[in-house]
Amino acid sequence: MRSSLSLFIVMVVLVTGCDGPSSESGNGSTETEGDGVAARVSALADDYVESYFDAFPYHAVSYGAPDRHPTQLGDHSLEALARWQSREDKFLAKLEEIDLAEIEGRPEAMTYKFLRHLLEASRGFRACRMELWNVSPTWTGWQGELPLIAGQVPVDTLEDQRNALARFSGIAEYLETEIANLTEGLRVGYSAPAGNVRVVIEQMDAMLAAPVSASPFVQMAVDGMPDYRSQLESFETRSIRPAIQKYRSFLAETYLPRAREEVGVSANPEGAQCYAAAVKYHATVDMTAEEVHRIGLEQMEMIQAEMRAIGERSFGVSDPTNLLNLVKTDPKYRFRSRAELIAYAESAVERGRQAMPRAFGRVPKAPVIVEPYPSFLEKSAPGGQAIAPTPDGKPGKYMINAYKATEQSRAGLESTAFHEAYPGHHMQVAVALEREGLHPISQYFFLSGFGEGWALYSERLSEELGLFSADVDRLGLLSNEALRAARLVVDSGMHALGWSRQQAIDYLLSHTTETTARGTAEIDRYIAVPGQATAYMLGNLEIRRLRQLAESELGDRFDLRAFHDLVLEDGTVPLWVLAEKVERWLAAKRS
Repeated sequence: MRSSLSLFIVMVVLVTGCDGPSSESGNGSTETEGDGVAARVSALADDYVESYFDAFPYHAVSYGAPDRHPTQLGDHSLEALARWQSREDKFLAKLEEIDLAEIEGRPEAMTYKFLRHLLEASRGFRACRMELWNVSPTWTGWQGELPLIAGQVPVDTLEDQRNALARFSGIAEYLETEIANLTEGLRVGYSAPAGNVRVVIEQMDAMLAAPVSASPFVQMAVDGMPDYRSQLESFETRSIRPAIQKYRSFLAETYLPRAREEVGVSANPEGAQCYAAAVKYHATVDMTAEEVHRIGLEQMEMIQAEMRAIGERSFGVSDPTNLLNLVKTDPKYRFRSRAELIAYAESAVERGRQAMPRAFGRVPKAPVIVEPYPSFLEKSAPGGQAIAPTPDGKPGKYMINAYKATEQSRAGLESTAFHEAYPGHHMQVAVALEREGLHPISQYFFLSGFGEGWALYSERLSEELGLFSADVDRLGLLSNEALRAARLVVDSGMHALGWSRQQAIDYLLSHTTETTARGTAEIDRYIAVPGQATAYMLGNLEIRRLRQLAESELGDRFDLRAFHDLVLEDGTVPLWVLAEKVERWLAAKRS
């Protein structure tokens, strides 16, 4: 899982297609005229990147970008958000004055299309008013975001240490702003679901109960920094914990009694408009809730047919529900310890790394390490998450959920490792960050439709490369695909079709190898972030469609490594832009 656009971790690439730049534009204008238009597009994108990281300073850390304001968290008040939205509107107005035909076929055309989609999707997503009800137990909540940032900031020098301390000294003000935003949300009729609020209160309790030394804001001080650790511990005690306690009290005493019981965003003002905009924002497709739901059901039916085949072959069980229950409950398919689970993931990541030259011409240099979620997050954290490598040389991370490891099935863990590391998120992100000559907007911003679609596609690719250890792990691949099909069903079901939280949990558990704890956390995540869960399967289906198209047209001339390099070279573009690029590549091959 990779977080989405301005909600969390983001990074990508927009560059030219394989055909290379054209000397003339599509309408016959001269190269000089095209150069002028290209320069305007690049300048707008330059301005956008600078403005974005001015408005959201700490996002530079999670996006893998240079940290322009290392002492700042940023202002996320409603007033600051309004200023940013006004700036977005001005960017879009300037972009709309540019004739795309003047630069079609040049690298700047990709930049234009990406930036325009980014701005239009963000404008549409405003209907959700997420800032007014973001009490989220997952990565879009401050407690899922800022601790990970603390683990990424550099602390090697005294200046680095001072910067980090200054940045996180803003947490108290940050939480005051959260309280103000949520209070305004209640006033105008927006709220988070009560169930999610209760989970976040539990997370606050866990943070407050943990030893001061275990705080992620204290653990910024690594071994050999006793004086700095002492400063951070004092800061944690004097500033951070009182702020968390105040936020926790607000949620429990003021917010929870007024939180909505309905889980779907349809219960908030403009809920139906929000859901459609959220699907476009995250998945980069225009699709109704009913269409999303139907595709999910169709995919689930096909996946279960494959489960029956593997069940009969290796487990003596043909019913998918019984098969999944077997691998979830039989101790021989479970991990014996937390250490074994982590080692299993590390082994899969290393096999994936070694196999990459067989499927890619361009393999990134940046390494990736496996790291468990911090204890206060793991109960409600997703199954895995990719963190980008940083410009100062910190490796990428595959955050793994080791909560109740002895209750977790082996099925699915290898597939998730391939999804998050090689050939999935780490591969796509690191390739983008290491490309030379790309516009910065192409390196740092991420669209879930392509990004999560690629990561899910990577799980099937890993099977093609022979990376799975056994049929129980291959069943995990099918279960992971079933999870993404189920997401289409339950996400649209809850947010648009009247499904209850329990109905969604029951559907998920009966169709995947998710444990009750993990399945419940998954559902709470979808409740908190409408539409994002649709991106995985919808993006995967489009990438698979384009590969099948290329294989069909090129036959023996199809080169898997060249196709994958083509797909990844421009980062996480909107799916319709990817389709244009592949079709243009095929046209060049035909000619």
